[in-house]
Amino acid sequence: MQSVRWVVRAALAACATLVLAACSGGGDADSEAATGADLVIRGAGATFPKPLYEKWIEVYGSETPDVAFRYAGVGSGKGIAMFLAGKDPAGEVFGGAEIDFGASDAAMSDADLKKVGERGAVMVPMTGGMVVLAYNLPGVEQLTLSRAAIEGIFSGDIKTWRDERIAATNPDLDLPNKSITPVVRRDSSGTTFIITSHLAEAFPAWREGPGIGKQIDWPASAMEVNYNEGVAQRVKVSEGSIGYMEYQFAKRLGLPMATLQNKAGEYVEPTAAAGSAGLGSAPEVPDDLRVFVPDPPGADAYPIVGYTWLLLYARYPEVARADAIKGAVLWGLTEGQPIAEEMGYIPLPAEMVRLARAKVEAIQ
Repeated sequence: MQSVRWVVRAALAACATLVLAACSGGGDADSEAATGADLVIRGAGATFPKPLYEKWIEVYGSETPDVAFRYAGVGSGKGIAMFLAGKDPAGEVFGGAEIDFGASDAAMSDADLKKVGERGAVMVPMTGGMVVLAYNLPGVEQLTLSRAAIEGIFSGDIKTWRDERIAATNPDLDLPNKSITPVVRRDSSGTTFIITSHLAEAFPAWREGPGIGKQIDWPASAMEVNYNEGVAQRVKVSEGSIGYMEYQFAKRLGLPMATLQNKAGEYVEPTAAAGSAGLGSAPEVPDDLRVFVPDPPGADAYPIVGYTWLLLYARYPEVARADAIKGAVLWGLTEGQPIAEEMGYIPLPAEMVRLARAKVEAIQ
């Protein structure tokens, strides 16, 4: 056990370089050589949990560099594609070197799981989070949006801030007579999967129209950018805009976040308690640990929540590589959870932790 913990701390220490460059998704041999590590483990995928991984590295980043983790924040869709290929086929991430794990906020489909082959795949949820709607309306500190308003904004049906569906829930606000600019994801995104799953569950017409997916066709009025941080930055500099992003990205930039109506008809702010209530309404956890809660039913539940998963191989070619990955993931599932909660992520329920640990411990 002591050796596993040593590997974990070494891995986390060397991760500092990787996360600072996660936005660009790059990596090269020179930067890896600079770590002095005997073992380099590479992964790529979701930007949703990136701030949490950065914090973990900050806390445990002063240990030996014998093992280095490198992670490229390239979005959930590309993370799945790279995991299936074992590398970035285009050669843009890590110079085309092999990767050891992926990450996605949308898990993997049955069809994708069949493509993994004899190495097998294990999907492990690491934390949960809230997708918030952050906006840029000078002078408006508290915006309240109904379900109909959310759907109208992102379908392009609501075009101005004075639309009656927005004004109805904000009677005391002097809303500007200004066009709304929805800011959305261009890249293949698990965050997009979470919000479109919510909209499709709440509005059957959305399922038949824009649909559910990591990438969809947005209305012409939308401004498309890459990554969670890209959406947050664009909202920050674009007056009249509103965009969806993981809670931590809005919090970091000090963006105001809308209070949203949930399935029970209540208006709920994005708080840790509301997020936990949302994920806590999930059904029984299946054996593959894929749990989705597109429209939580509880009166106290924040309405747009989801898990984020690591995509691991069931079998690795080297014992040291498997041990380093297993040790790091087990740490995240246990000692890393309080840090997640402090940052505004939703810590995993105890039963999910138990089931996830069993999956990780069985990796070879």
